[in-house]
Amino acid sequence: MQIKKLILLETFDTNTYLIWDRIEKVGTVIDPANKAEVIFKESQRLGFEIKYIINTHGHGDHIGANGKLKELTGAEICIHQLDNDKLKNPELNFSIFFDYHVTSPSADRFLEDNEIISIGSEQLKVLHTPGHSIGSICLLGNGFLISGDTLFFEGVGRTDLPGSDENELRQSIKEKLFILPDRTKVFPGHGGVTTIGHEKSHNPFIIF
Repeated sequence: MQIKKLILLETFDTNTYLIWDRIEKVGTVIDPANKAEVIFKESQRLGFEIKYIINTHGHGDHIGANGKLKELTGAEICIHQLDNDKLKNPELNFSIFFDYHVTSPSADRFLEDNEIISIGSEQLKVLHTPGHSIGSICLLGNGFLISGDTLFFEGVGRTDLPGSDENELRQSIKEKLFILPDRTKVFPGHGGVTTIGHEKSHNPFIIF
């Protein structure tokens, strides 16, 4: 499985990921923050069809290109049901507070814990990891994790927002993520790549 990171919403340094099967030429976009046309053209340059638009959660800096990208590709918008209400509501997705009013079409598919998403011959496993938001998810592939705003390089997602919970976030990380092999690469919603092993040893926010 191929992975490419784009940063298209510089204000928040949000990571948008393109993930695709090079053989079957199908893929997904995870957290399309902005600039749908750029994402679409990049998928064409890389030679794959966008099948899914997956949001790790419903905050405005992760969903900004949903609508236009769906128009361009016909891809299904996918999110955990507990965050679906954020898609159409700038107050719930917090974009209204940054003069950045984001709305998205409703989801076509609700993702559930342990659900498998097929990307050609490859698979992503959904891990429901509430804490940053009630409907936050991570996506587990073969040797890698897309962690959204659950886990960062030596950090974690904010828990001072309505609907977030610090204890729940710690529990999600310990019970769902830190049981993964140490060598698992972690691609977060903001910042650089890390590994599960590094975070278990160096992340100051997770106390055993």
